[in-house]
Amino acid sequence: MLYRQFATQEEIDREYDVEAMVPDFRPYAAHFIDGSAEARASLDARLDLRFGPTRDEYLDFFPAARPGAPLLVFIHGGYWRMLSAKEFSLVARGPVEMGINVAVTNYSLCPKVTIAEITRQSRAAIAWLHRHAPELGIDAGRIHVAGHSAGGQQVGMLMATDWQGEYGLPADLIKGGLAISGLFDLEPLRHSWLQPRLQLDWATIRGQSPIYNLPTRAAPLTVTLGGDESAEFWRQSRSYLEAWTAAGHSGRLVDQPGCNHFTAIYGFEDAASPLCRMVRDMVGDIEVPRRPRMGRPPVFPTFGPVA
Repeated sequence: MLYRQFATQEEIDREYDVEAMVPDFRPYAAHFIDGSAEARASLDARLDLRFGPTRDEYLDFFPAARPGAPLLVFIHGGYWRMLSAKEFSLVARGPVEMGINVAVTNYSLCPKVTIAEITRQSRAAIAWLHRHAPELGIDAGRIHVAGHSAGGQQVGMLMATDWQGEYGLPADLIKGGLAISGLFDLEPLRHSWLQPRLQLDWATIRGQSPIYNLPTRAAPLTVTLGGDESAEFWRQSRSYLEAWTAAGHSGRLVDQPGCNHFTAIYGFEDAASPLCRMVRDMVGDIEVPRRPRMGRPPVFPTFGPVA
């Protein structure tokens, strides 16, 4: 067997090739592209804020109406080898309406970099946001992370980060995590169609699989995915949450009935959706804005790289 009960690459691909699981991927791609362009046009936005020295290390920030609001950091998916922050601006809609700041981070892609480097960039983005919290109107004591698909793997790695030892930041910097349709064990992907792009070796599998990198202390974690997702995505989510809670951490698994791998994050666009209720439960009490933000965003200066 290549992995668990799977004897061939074709069997593994059927469980993990998310585009092949829907009749036509194009409507979903159009939804992300068009919805994100509309979100950038209608919400206040500070775009292309540099948190690191390379061109790929930037984030788009969508401020809440009131200064001092909590922050939700979103890490996009794309199997670590495609897409960017620009296709995921739409996730800011619901949280901003609820009074939460949103940062959508970008990162370099495989095979130009390794997954370990992507994790380093995600951690650098969190550290940068914490250090620049006063300038951005963020409550530095209320930073939460969310991610979809490959971004769910990043959430697991961010939750396991030694913020105090590695960055000189508060050990409890992240106050909660939301992993959506995540990948928590990279081993099956070594035998999939993705391997030529990801170049997974055993060091990466062990070092970058959240299920093998559980923290000693951690904030609460919500794991959620669509009810229509594959058996392997469900097994990964269940196994990770079981390991998480067995390590003594608070966590829950939430089904999204009728959703597939792509529609599982559509709820971010609606403040009244079940997904946004998960965000509200994670963040806690929020001061709701007095009125919705309207019109095109003003022009903001771009910050330079982290010192």
